[in-house]
This record gives sequence, C-alpha cells and structure tokens, in this order.
Amino acid sequence: AWRLWRENKATELLDESLTHSSDGSEVARCIHIGLLCVQEDATRRPTMSSIVLMLNSSSLTLPAPSAPAFILGRSRVYSDTSITGSSAARTGSDKSRSGSAPKCENDMTISEVEAR
Repeated sequence: AWRLWRENKATELLDESLTHSSDGSEVARCIHIGLLCVQEDATRRPTMSSIVLMLNSSSLTLPAPSAPAFILGRSRVYSDTSITGSSAARTGSDKSRSGSAPKCENDMTISEVEAR
C-alpha cells in the first residue's frame, strides 16, 4: 500500500470487483487515512475522533502520511530498531547474507482463563 501510495497508484489496491461501483477519490482518501494510522512515529497517528472526522468530512485536508512502521513487499524491509537500537532498515537480500531471521517484538500478552 505504501509503495503504491508513493507512486500515486493507491487505487490499484482496490479489488477488481469493486472498481466499477466505487468512487476512486473516496477509495484513495480511505487508503490515505489508513496510512496515517500506521505511521512509524506513533505520535503522528490520528486519534479515533480525528479518524471519524476525516471519514465524515471530505472537505477536510489530510496531512501527508509518513512511512509506516513496517513494510513488506517484494524486497522485504524489516525494522532493526529492537535489535540494534537504531531505526536502520535491512532488505531481504541483506537478511540472507547475515543469516539471521527478522525479529518482531510484540509487547502484548494474552491470558486465557480456564475453569477447573
């Protein structure tokens, strides 16, 4: 989505079955809002109330989104923030040379309660 957005081809994300029945500018706006929600810098992400306002007001000018927190595609790019402490990125070809798999840090814990 990010690559297509930067190439001004965001509407190519739309499923072919919906291309004839939807407004291209509305689709692009929804993708734009989605990209704002996944920006790497969490402080730049809109609040839920802002998102509702953005979705309900087509006259509201949206800020330009910055790069998302992670990007997966043909040349996979992984964030090494949790590994090195920097925000350097490594491509899939670099990964194969280094021999280490990409690491993902998930700070969420899910507890399941079972009755005895």
